[in-house]
Amino acid sequence: MVLMVNSSFLMQVLWERAVLSLEGAEAETFLHNLVTADILGLVEGRARYAALLTPQGKILFDFFVLKTAEGYLLDCSASQLPELKNRLMFYRLRAKVTIAERKDLEVGVSPGQPPGLMAYVDPRTPLVGWRIITEKGKLPVGSGYEVLRITLGLADSDGDIGTGQLFPHEANLDQLGAVSFTKGCYVGQEVVSRMEHRATARSRILPVQFDGAAPPRDAAIKGVEKTVGSVLSSAENIALALIRLDRLGEAEQPLLTDGVRTHVHKPAWVNYDVPSKDYA
Repeated sequence: MVLMVNSSFLMQVLWERAVLSLEGAEAETFLHNLVTADILGLVEGRARYAALLTPQGKILFDFFVLKTAEGYLLDCSASQLPELKNRLMFYRLRAKVTIAERKDLEVGVSPGQPPGLMAYVDPRTPLVGWRIITEKGKLPVGSGYEVLRITLGLADSDGDIGTGQLFPHEANLDQLGAVSFTKGCYVGQEVVSRMEHRATARSRILPVQFDGAAPPRDAAIKGVEKTVGSVLSSAENIALALIRLDRLGEAEQPLLTDGVRTHVHKPAWVNYDVPSKDYA
């Protein structure tokens, strides 16, 4: 099943996001050699979704990389920014790159291209609209984006992915253009490539819908005998959940979460099989 998407939301600031800038003669190669996405040749005004991994292949930080005339802006989790900056500084060594927190900038989203603001189409899917980076204080408080994000099955840095917990495949980064399987080596690349070529990703973040209010975070989604997944971020009667696909395929009864009937949905952009059953 695919959730019906209501794309109406208001332009709004995302208080939980922040901005890092990378500038200098070697900024492009520095980023390209570190992150999961292909950064080479990125055109000014366009962005890539990307991540920085542990050597064991788990996501430390996920972020958007926007090419500007001066270099690059990283749209990242505000809570993760200090550690992300420290990690980039650690890898910089003698590279000609300047890394700085841009406290003068804020991040927002808009359903359409906002006039007069630096904005780019969300590289994960155009269904979620545009992302904005602009001077602080310019963006209004809005609503509706969180519901759309969850409905579309797009994981959030803080609410769903965290740091050091998930492999890129589990957070669907391989489905959203955030992982290049043709570029050269980057931190954690060997593990990610092995998961891709051996198709060993058993767990995926997927949207779920409840026949009632969404249960609390970390609530177990259960079949008759086995736990199929756990609830992550939620809004209204929908949530994202980390789902074991193999156990989902084995379930022969309706799924329940804290006694609430639970339906697993497949986003339109997903190209792997989601073996969800619909029960009468």
